[in-house]
Amino acid sequence: MSEPQPTEPAPSTGRIPHGPFRPGDQVQLTDPKGRINTITLQPGKLYHSHKGSVSHDDIIGSPEGTVYRSSGGVEYLAFRPLLADFAVRMPRGAAVVYPKDAAQIVAMADIFPGARVIEAGAGSGALSCFLLRAVGEHGLVSSYERRPDFADIARANVEKFFGGPHPSWRLTVGSLEDALTETEADRVVLDMLAPWETLDAVAKALIPGGMVCAYIATTTQMSRVVEDLRAHGAFAEPYAFETLLRSWHVDGLAVRPDHRMVGHTGFLVTARRLADGVTPPVRRRRPAKGAHPAPASTPAGDAAGDVADDATPGDTTES
Repeated sequence: MSEPQPTEPAPSTGRIPHGPFRPGDQVQLTDPKGRINTITLQPGKLYHSHKGSVSHDDIIGSPEGTVYRSSGGVEYLAFRPLLADFAVRMPRGAAVVYPKDAAQIVAMADIFPGARVIEAGAGSGALSCFLLRAVGEHGLVSSYERRPDFADIARANVEKFFGGPHPSWRLTVGSLEDALTETEADRVVLDMLAPWETLDAVAKALIPGGMVCAYIATTTQMSRVVEDLRAHGAFAEPYAFETLLRSWHVDGLAVRPDHRMVGHTGFLVTARRLADGVTPPVRRRRPAKGAHPAPASTPAGDAAGDVADDATPGDTTES
C-alpha cells in the first residue's frame, strides 16, 4: 500500500460566488414545469433546448432571480445552485450523503464555526462541502479517502462548488486507521462500511466531550456500531436515529402530502467522548425478551423493575 498523500489547500477564500452572474458561474435554469437544467456560463455560448435557446451573454452581468425568455418563447428563472441542489446533481464516485442527512449531521454532531473535524471517507465530496460550510474559514476539515479515484472526484466537486481549493480542507488518500495523525479533534464523522474498526483511532483523536457521528446504511451496521461503542469504554451512551423527509402539495384548498417522499437513506449514530480513565455508568434498560442473555446472578424481578431509559438528546427530567 502506498504512503498516504496529504493534499494541502492552495490559498483561497472558499467563499460562494455572489452578486451578478459572471463567466464560469454555475446557473440553474428552471422552466415553467419546474424542470431544472444547470449550465456553466461562457461568453458567446447558447443554452439549447427543444423550446429554443438562451444566450449566456444575456445572463452574464444580471442579478440572480432574473427571468429569461428563450427563442421559443419559454421563460426560464435563473439562480445559482444551492448546496443541496449541487450535492444531489454532482458527479459521483461513491454515493453522496443526501442533504437531509448532511443537515442532521451538522446539527446533531454540533458542527460549529472553527471546529476541527475529521471525516472518513470523503466519497464524492458532498458531505465535505456541508462540513466546510459549517466550520468556516477558521475551522479545519481533514478528510480521509481510501480510493484515489474517489478522492479525485471529491476534490473536483469541492473545488467546483467553492470556486477553488477551500482553505479549511485537507484531503488525504489513505485509510483513517493507518493515516490519522490529528489529535485534539472536536468531531469525527464516519461515512464508511465498518466504522467500528476505527473506534480506537477515533478515541485517540477526540478531545474529552468531543463527538463521533457514524453514517451507516443498514440495521446490522447500526447494531454493530452501537454495541461496539458501548463496549469500547471511551464513549458515553450512543444515540441512533434516522430522518424521513416528506414534501407537501399546496395549491389553494388542495393541501396533501406528496405521493413521493425521501424515505430511508441512512442511519446516524452519535456518541460523546469520555475523559480518559472514566468508566461510563451502567445504563438501566428494559430490553425486549431475548435481546440479551440474562446474567445468572441477576435476582428475580430486577429486570422487570428496571426503568427504561429512552431519553433522546435534549430531554430533561425533574425530580
